Amino acid sequence: MNNADRTTDRSTNRTLSYPEVGATRLGPLPDGYQHLHHTNPIGRGRAVFDAAAAAVTDWRMHRGSGVGIRATAVRAEPGARVEISLGTGPLRFTAHCEVVWATYERDRTGFGYGTVTGHPECGEESFVVDIRDDGSVWFTVMAFSRPARWYTRLAGPLVPVAQKLYAKRLGHTVRRLARTDTEGNGVVQRQ
Repeated sequence: MNNADRTTDRSTNRTLSYPEVGATRLGPLPDGYQHLHHTNPIGRGRAVFDAAAAAVTDWRMHRGSGVGIRATAVRAEPGARVEISLGTGPLRFTAHCEVVWATYERDRTGFGYGTVTGHPECGEESFVVDIRDDGSVWFTVMAFSRPARWYTRLAGPLVPVAQKLYAKRLGHTVRRLARTDTEGNGVVQRQ
């Protein structure tokens, strides 16, 4: 797949709205943006890692945090389009993203998605679960963003605060989902 195919959705003609595609995968995060780096402990052991990784990549993390999500793929994969929504009725906020990278490794699983034209922010956000040598499991949200619409510019310093609170909420959700999925002899049970 060439770069033009990966970054353009022919049905909506939306393209990624920033040039630093993939920077949340390994860093460093680019200058000129607000940066977010938040890490939560999830638990211990391979079963917890597997459950947390599944919750992150099959969108349950988002749904479990109260976010509406529609995706063009069952689990995170490069090129998948994602529509995220909060609120209801006339107070419904919708944002579109595209998964720009995904990794499914033995000790690290996650993905990053980037904003497409029309999104209120410009940048990228990643969600990664890793298991360390001591068996501890961690969830990390890393992002870089800047306002792209008049109302996010107007919100100014409130946007990074909201993003940090959202990252914390996601971490608590991943921990809860991993615990729920591994109850009963450490066997991962899918929802």
